[in-house]
Amino acid sequence: MKKRLPSTLAAAALIGLGTCPAAADAQELDAHLDCKSNAHTFISSLLTDAVIEPKPMRVEKNSVNAFRPVRGTKLTAFGFRVYAVVGYEQGDDMFKPGSGEPLSHPVYGVVVSGSMDKVTQRVKSAGIDADTREVTPLLMTAIICSGPSLQPSSQSPSQ
Repeated sequence: MKKRLPSTLAAAALIGLGTCPAAADAQELDAHLDCKSNAHTFISSLLTDAVIEPKPMRVEKNSVNAFRPVRGTKLTAFGFRVYAVVGYEQGDDMFKPGSGEPLSHPVYGVVVSGSMDKVTQRVKSAGIDADTREVTPLLMTAIICSGPSLQPSSQSPSQ
């Protein structure tokens, strides 16, 4: 059974299709998607590099925030073009709350153009322990790092 992200995230990613022109050089996010970081570090590093918009383009009911790449910036993940960057970490003021029950665990990742099968194959062949989820059939796939194994930014590894 294939996992699906909420259709609103799909809509947010599709909005990005027409608003992210290609740039000559792409910034690869592969190393950032090793699932050994946390949502705060992942999103804040992209904000510091000024490659994603500071205000989320969409906030899901479960508080997952979707950020659009800055106009003129080309982001890639495992060879696929990135249309949205997503993240959430409970108790972190960087993320805007949604209208529903927030996730109890941190999550971060990207939405890329490509079928779930192709994206999953590239992620697994890179040795990455990220989850892939179909956003729209044959068109968009999310690469997601989530779960209690991530180190929340509000805690140190010794806690």
